[in-house]
Amino acid sequence: MNITNETVLNYAPDSAERADLRAALAHHAGLITEIPLVIDGQRLRGSGAQPLCAPHDHRRQLATVSQAGPADVQRAIAAAVAAQVEWAAMPFDQRAAIFLRAADLLAGPWRQKLNAATMLGQSKTAYQAEIDSACELIDFLRFNVAFARDLMQQQPISGPGMRNALDYRPLEGFVYAVTPFNFTAIAGNLPCAPALLGNTVVWKPAFTASLSNYLFMELLEAAGLPPGVINFVPGAASSVSEAVLDAPDFAGLHFTGSTEVFDALWQQVAQRLPRYRSYPRLVGETGGKDFVLAHASADADAVAVALLRGAFEYQGQKCSAASRAYLPASLWPKIKARLLDDLATVRMGNVEDFSNFMGAVIDRKAFDRIAGHIDRARADGHRVLAGGTYDDSEGYFVKPTVIEVDDPQAVTMREEIFGPVLSVMVYPDHTWSEVLTTVDTTSPYALTGAVFANDARALAQASARLRFSAGNFYLNDKPTGAVVGQQPFGGGRRSGTNDKAGSMLNLQRWTSPRTVKETWVPAQDYRYPSMR
Repeated sequence: MNITNETVLNYAPDSAERADLRAALAHHAGLITEIPLVIDGQRLRGSGAQPLCAPHDHRRQLATVSQAGPADVQRAIAAAVAAQVEWAAMPFDQRAAIFLRAADLLAGPWRQKLNAATMLGQSKTAYQAEIDSACELIDFLRFNVAFARDLMQQQPISGPGMRNALDYRPLEGFVYAVTPFNFTAIAGNLPCAPALLGNTVVWKPAFTASLSNYLFMELLEAAGLPPGVINFVPGAASSVSEAVLDAPDFAGLHFTGSTEVFDALWQQVAQRLPRYRSYPRLVGETGGKDFVLAHASADADAVAVALLRGAFEYQGQKCSAASRAYLPASLWPKIKARLLDDLATVRMGNVEDFSNFMGAVIDRKAFDRIAGHIDRARADGHRVLAGGTYDDSEGYFVKPTVIEVDDPQAVTMREEIFGPVLSVMVYPDHTWSEVLTTVDTTSPYALTGAVFANDARALAQASARLRFSAGNFYLNDKPTGAVVGQQPFGGGRRSGTNDKAGSMLNLQRWTSPRTVKETWVPAQDYRYPSMR
């Protein structure tokens, strides 16, 4: 595989990329983008529209987002089904060329368009946008092509007098892509991965990510994506999903979002099984309650930095964000001092100020949920060591919050918060083995986790005992920042189906292989030698 990951630009003062990003942000000043439905290549208004505002400045409207009604969804389904005949028949290299061209456009003239839209619409800092809407999305587009080629090279052996082959067909029907607000890269990959394999897609973006997602849809069209292959259908999740899951041609779900929503979709699919032409493929990445565990031999400064970055980058709104930490009593004073000192220097505010480390949480619903968790922790008698305050007067800002608990079953140690809240439990050094059990059994999720230790025996023990506790497991590193082609991403238990985005494992879910046997000289007599 002759492919490398996209280089992350650093946006240092006086750099060309910093100036380009500033210009892209300035382009949006005073601009309200009209975001339509895109069905069979046509722009449609839908049944209504909703204003989209910046999370860090909720008085600033960025866009007006059309909302799909039931008739619009039916039209999108029909367009996807009709488009698949020609799209699936297109040679793989021709399909691949579209996505490779999209990657090059994103790496070039579209880079800062997508980054600026992600910053404004999703309140990401310049660096967080760069690693997401530029680098990771470019990597998905390029690596998926390489993975798909490797997949199709896996062929059966052919015996004497015959030819055997695997025909990597797409699924028979359309794929429903339900994408999240927090990563533009995930939003782009969920429809594109199935499409690369010859599937057609109905794509329901998260409302709060509509600006960056619509621009990516425009980028795909600029790269040559034919009409109807991916149909962009923003709208109310319940009504769009109801119409999609009722369709006999529904063939697969590619989902990233909450565990509760994935459960509901799975149950709705199960109730409708007899009406489908085939058993749908259900692929989902859901919740997490990601841990950092430190052994007494760990480097205290490394742990503190990992906690700050792992818990508070992008306001803790990463599926992989550190949310619970288990720290040895002997290291806790030093870790605590370093962590609190560093947090005192963290700046939070408008992401167009490049000196800020954090922006706002995504919307009012998230703000109220996170604030409620903080208030409950304080009411329950847990110690708020840092942060613990929030302000929605201009944007949905929640200070990075560190809570020390004594009870490993405290609510903030068990429940997903999806915000800038880190709960810490300090354990006696000699209870290391018991803490491994606590880490493994406290949460229903198993997405990411990190273990810090300089003692190789401790690392080996943790790796064995926590084998099923995280689908992405980090040794002496924070539990965030998976890179396409390097750390395929996904978790088990209640964190999803663990189909590993950013690898061949995910792509093979979007194929329905046909075995082909061709015999050169067919038999002329039904009798076998044993019958003589």
